[in-house]
Amino acid sequence: MTSDQAASVTAAVLVIGDEILSGRTKDKNIGYIADYMTNIGIDLREVRIVPDVMAEIVDALNALRHRYTYVFTTGGIGPTHDDITADAVAQAFGVELYEDQRIIEAMLTRIKPEDLNASRRRMARVPQGGDLVPNPVNKIPGFRIGNVIVMAGVPMIMQAMLDGVAPTLETGVKLTMTAIEADAPEGAYAAALGDIAKAHEGLSIGSYPSYADGKFKNQIIVRGRDPQEVAAGVTEIETMLDQLRAARA
Repeated sequence: MTSDQAASVTAAVLVIGDEILSGRTKDKNIGYIADYMTNIGIDLREVRIVPDVMAEIVDALNALRHRYTYVFTTGGIGPTHDDITADAVAQAFGVELYEDQRIIEAMLTRIKPEDLNASRRRMARVPQGGDLVPNPVNKIPGFRIGNVIVMAGVPMIMQAMLDGVAPTLETGVKLTMTAIEADAPEGAYAAALGDIAKAHEGLSIGSYPSYADGKFKNQIIVRGRDPQEVAAGVTEIETMLDQLRAARA
């Protein structure tokens, strides 16, 4: 790991829910969080998806929270029996859950007191030592404990929670990214691109093929925190591609 990477602020996403793994629900949160993290200067390093199984949530959470600056969880904080994220987070941190009266009060702005049943009260449970993550959409907050931010799985609510917590996060230097259209097959430039990547350890350089309009296309992406090094890497790659074009002419 380079000193640049070691100094970066990192994150992981833990997606919780059987419905994601079964394919019934298509995740819309991972890409949104990835873009969001990039834009504020946090490196999203890992994503895991786990079922609604206590031991698996706890194991994944403990692995991720000790490895990264932040862990964002999505899903499993609703009122039903399979919403066990709060229980799992409390177990991972070795603390008890308590009923936060602020959440109860928020619920009572939307429902009648007689409708505040045991299922709804489950959503008011927060691990001891946790802080609330505001939710302007339906007023029922997520929570944060240590470096773990627990958010809803519903995209609109998750996005609102992320907006609420983002100003409190430590951030690093934003990545500079440049895309280069490579009008050549990957096999023709793979070795040369590898040599350039080795010469610029502070950069992330990748080649990404796609297929559109009946044609294969390749795009080379250069990412880094030092704009000058990114520019230097881009120049070397463009020179290499120019040489390939000249050889084909």
